[in-house]
Amino acid sequence: MTAPARDALVAVATLLAPDAPEVAARAAAALDDQDAYLREHADRLDDRGIDEPFPLLPWIALVDALTEHGLLAEVDWKEAPDEIAGQLRALRSAPRADELWTSLGESELPTYEFLETAGDRLRETGTALAVLDIESDCYPLVLLPAARAGDLVALAEAAGFTAAPLGTVET
Repeated sequence: MTAPARDALVAVATLLAPDAPEVAARAAAALDDQDAYLREHADRLDDRGIDEPFPLLPWIALVDALTEHGLLAEVDWKEAPDEIAGQLRALRSAPRADELWTSLGESELPTYEFLETAGDRLRETGTALAVLDIESDCYPLVLLPAARAGDLVALAEAAGFTAAPLGTVET
């Protein structure tokens, strides 16, 4: 990976975990020496079926580090809305909007439609809901200031990965 791509990965981590520099350090470590990262985090990676280097490993490392810091909720593609709302509400980056979380949790929409609706509703609070694509059947979800959603997408792309805001994208 080039230096600009590495810088972009670190910038994504810093954007999503501004008060946890160890998140950026962990993503960079997975990029800089995948073999060492695999050895150090073998137990967690084994849960994902990962036992050898591959291009997505630094992005997986970012997802895992964000999860450990209470900044990412990884939900199944067929998760119940009340479970998703509960996981998002528990994130350190979640807005404190009890009515929003209660109403979202009462939804009966299929997962993806729920996430799109949640993205729209969260945007009303100044928060963006975004997914960090790890090429899996789950949704690694993060919350960030809505004004920075475009930065997340651009930085992820510059790093060679994919992030996308959920909900109606305003143009």
